[in-house]
Amino acid sequence: MERKFQQEDLKDIIDVARGIKEGDLLIKNGKVINVFNESIEEKDVLIHNGIIAGIGEYNSAKEIIDANGYFISPSFVDAHVHIESSMMIPTEFAASIIPLGTTTIIADPHEISNVAGIPGLQFMMKASNNLPLDVYFMLSSCVPATNMETSGARLYVEDLTILKNNERVIGLAELMNYPGVLMKDQEVLDKIVAFRDRIIDGHAPGLSGKDLNAYLASGVMDDHECTNVSEALEKLSKGMWVMMREGSVTRNIQTLLPILNDKTKHRIMLCTDDKNPEDLLSEGHINYAISLLLKNGIYLPLAIRLATLNPSLFFGFLRKGGIAPGYEADVIIFKDISSIECVIKDGKPVASQGKPLFDTFVPSHDEAVKNTINMKPLTFEKIRVRQRGSKIRVIGIIPDAAVTEELLLEPKIEDGCVVSDTDRDIIKVAVIERHRATGRVGVGFIQGLGLKRGAFATSISHDSHNIIVAGENDKDMLLAVAQLESMGGGIAVAKDEKIIGSLPLPYAGLMTNISVHEIADILKRLNKTVAEENGISKVNPFMSLAFMSLAVIPKLKLTDMGLVDVDKFDFVDLFVEG
Repeated sequence: MERKFQQEDLKDIIDVARGIKEGDLLIKNGKVINVFNESIEEKDVLIHNGIIAGIGEYNSAKEIIDANGYFISPSFVDAHVHIESSMMIPTEFAASIIPLGTTTIIADPHEISNVAGIPGLQFMMKASNNLPLDVYFMLSSCVPATNMETSGARLYVEDLTILKNNERVIGLAELMNYPGVLMKDQEVLDKIVAFRDRIIDGHAPGLSGKDLNAYLASGVMDDHECTNVSEALEKLSKGMWVMMREGSVTRNIQTLLPILNDKTKHRIMLCTDDKNPEDLLSEGHINYAISLLLKNGIYLPLAIRLATLNPSLFFGFLRKGGIAPGYEADVIIFKDISSIECVIKDGKPVASQGKPLFDTFVPSHDEAVKNTINMKPLTFEKIRVRQRGSKIRVIGIIPDAAVTEELLLEPKIEDGCVVSDTDRDIIKVAVIERHRATGRVGVGFIQGLGLKRGAFATSISHDSHNIIVAGENDKDMLLAVAQLESMGGGIAVAKDEKIIGSLPLPYAGLMTNISVHEIADILKRLNKTVAEENGISKVNPFMSLAFMSLAVIPKLKLTDMGLVDVDKFDFVDLFVEG
């Protein structure tokens, strides 16, 4: 984050840049990636007082780093990310991504806002203070995301304006309720009016033509939900900035590669959106998205530009995103983009050889985001589905995507009730309201999960993060949910009326304070458990299930209130006939 300078500080920097005075840090023998003219230059980089003082030939400084012919690049900006999706509190998240070259993120605390409202937002802000990671916030616009689910909080425009003038707040986060914009919903329009002098993030998968015109005319500026070339090109042609996203579930870079050319490159950025601990360790963060661009023939300086200069220009960071005199000294050194040798933040090394050089801490004053499971006891009757017709609507999972299909299938009937049919991979799923103890439970069926035995449940359930459970039998479903309630949220796996694996997530039922390595090890064991003991092998079970309640992404989803046809933005009955 850019610091304030006094006149004496500027005098020092001027003298250092001219070579009259010794600087703090000199990086020699490296190849500077110039994102301004997209070139690679063999030059030294001189840093003083947290900023880049000079580029060229310098010989001395208080500390010298020999780059050994490696690349010197501006560090990365993630243009849109939900920290909560990493399952880590901000301190541990910082420790996981800084060694991968990311030193600035634009966070949308949408997940915790839906659980804990303003106290959740304040927790994320306090917990991300005093880190060698610049964490800027977009204030969550859709809490709840829709009126077809129960969230733990509701944020009105008056709530958001309380935090609007915080120095780390940039604007209004992804406006997922695009039907609300088009239908001129008063609450949605109030938020747009209040933030029209700031950046307003978009979220409008598939929106086109005059509806897209209306959405943009309201003030929306960017989108990270483009899933095909024609959609992205239309949005670029109408002035939108497009984020090429490469997360854990939603992976769009390969598909969107054709949109990147000399005419569009200045309006494209990279983001992760959601990245889980296992993928952070096995793939990387923004550096992984860059590696995909390089593998597909994109020139290194251009690939780097999409993750540095472009997001800095879009978000209004005046001196971030480049290796140039006067710019913030946020620099990385690497031979290969997948393995960053050194990360420098504000002129100081903060990571080396993939390891952080700073201590993490557990935030205090976290009571508002603990003990957030507040539900009525779940009973067999609540999840029993009595037959009322000859066909049911089934949610069809599409691998590596948040979008789903609507399938019309004949159900398996036992004792007059619809049950899971493992032979045809039709599995019962339920969403249980866990914020206000309303007792609401939505029940449906999914295909594509591959569950053969037992059940598993999670309190990570986009967007309102009620409890979602999938099971081959009702007893294990109830047991998995009960385990979540006792842990204060997380993930639980049951089989043969026993809990065979779990991951507690005590912070809002979304996050924990253990490290990325510890979480990844537990998730690896849980994935192995559901693969070997419960029979799932087709998809990532927990990530896939978490998106089955996302009622802003087509086609068919399930909330605590029932089945939702997202295209119609309305509820539909489980049974099609009868």
